[in-house]
Amino acid sequence: MEVLTQVAQFILSLSILIVLHEMGHFIPAKLFKTKVEKFYLFFDPYFSLFKFKKGDTEYGIGWLPLGGYVKIAGMIDESMDKEQMKLPPQDWEFRSKPAWQRLIIMLGGVTVNVILGMLIYAMVLFTWGEVHLPAKNVKYGIACDSLALDMGLKNGDKVISIGGKPLVNFDKVNGMILLSEAKTMQVEREGQKVNIPISDDNLSQIIKNNKTPLIAPRFPCFVDSLIADSPAEKKEFKKGDKIISVNRIPTPYFNDVVTILTANPYTVANIVIVRGNDTILRRTPVQKDGTIGFVPEDYTDFLQTDTTHYGFLASFPAGVHKAYETFDSYIRQMKVIFTVKGATKQIGGFMTIGKAYSTTWDWESFWAFTAFLSIVLAIMNILPIPALDGGHVMFLLYEVITRRKPNEKFMEYAQYAGMILLLALLLFANGNDVVRLFTSK
Repeated sequence: MEVLTQVAQFILSLSILIVLHEMGHFIPAKLFKTKVEKFYLFFDPYFSLFKFKKGDTEYGIGWLPLGGYVKIAGMIDESMDKEQMKLPPQDWEFRSKPAWQRLIIMLGGVTVNVILGMLIYAMVLFTWGEVHLPAKNVKYGIACDSLALDMGLKNGDKVISIGGKPLVNFDKVNGMILLSEAKTMQVEREGQKVNIPISDDNLSQIIKNNKTPLIAPRFPCFVDSLIADSPAEKKEFKKGDKIISVNRIPTPYFNDVVTILTANPYTVANIVIVRGNDTILRRTPVQKDGTIGFVPEDYTDFLQTDTTHYGFLASFPAGVHKAYETFDSYIRQMKVIFTVKGATKQIGGFMTIGKAYSTTWDWESFWAFTAFLSIVLAIMNILPIPALDGGHVMFLLYEVITRRKPNEKFMEYAQYAGMILLLALLLFANGNDVVRLFTSK
């Protein structure tokens, strides 16, 4: 059921983004009296799931959910309609329009995605506000994974700065470490300031080990809920129980419990809990994944978060700023992919995107991620690759500057090359998903 919920959110989000992106091409094309032959959600090789014709345009839904398209008459695009291009240009064709009009048509999709991302972020901020954890409120310090410990960090450290830039919002700490190109981070440890070096090898390992955050806020371990038929439920753990030791080792924080249990799968752990005024021992089987089947109380129950609320008008500049932050972060991620060893192996396809959605239908999470994808779609589409909007824009800018159209035969070959490149990237990204599916533990 959780997978179906993620798939449904992915398809809905993708449909919204595709339809509005293509509308960004469709509307200016119509305004400039350019014939649009097809408007499709998803691709329709050989057949479509649904279609109807209104005026000169066929509207439909394809069966291959890899994107969507508008087929504009007189344009070398993914349809590769070479027969039409052999005929004399007509007034209503794309190729007959002035370069500035063709440029607006081609930039329409990206423009809509950028504006859409801003508007969705604005409405998310207006409706739900923005919650963040101030770094100064991480009073118990950080919990480190094994890589963080190898880097020289310790459980309980308090992060002061990364690359000389003070850490204000703790929620951004892992992103800052990976994307800021910082060579050091400064922490407070037992009242002393300590500098922790960040090497290129560290960055490679962080990217490779992307299943868990490098560091997280540390917090006490209280049981919030139990998983059905789990060892914890069978041993009658209850909501509000505080786990204070496992196998005679004190566990003041949740990460201490996790560390001991994951190191001892298929064993029976001696777990001491405090319930009210009582101290109770529970001999509890540990499952193969190093868990006993409980969900802890969230760190927000122990650490004070700040919520910024926005009025309707104030939400718009805040949405623009949020979209800019998303744009900047994604550009930095692209740089990391091409500069840090092993980063390309972490590129993901549809499975990776689908897993990013919440396993329950959460509208705040859905719309926030849709806004993120809208900005990402704008960035990817504006890349100067033939077969993408950015490729067409590149050739149009060449025409505007030189006042000469690129040779149509060259455009045709460029389109083929771009489509082959995009197909290779698609296979590579989704191939990584398949490899991870069969190699993950």
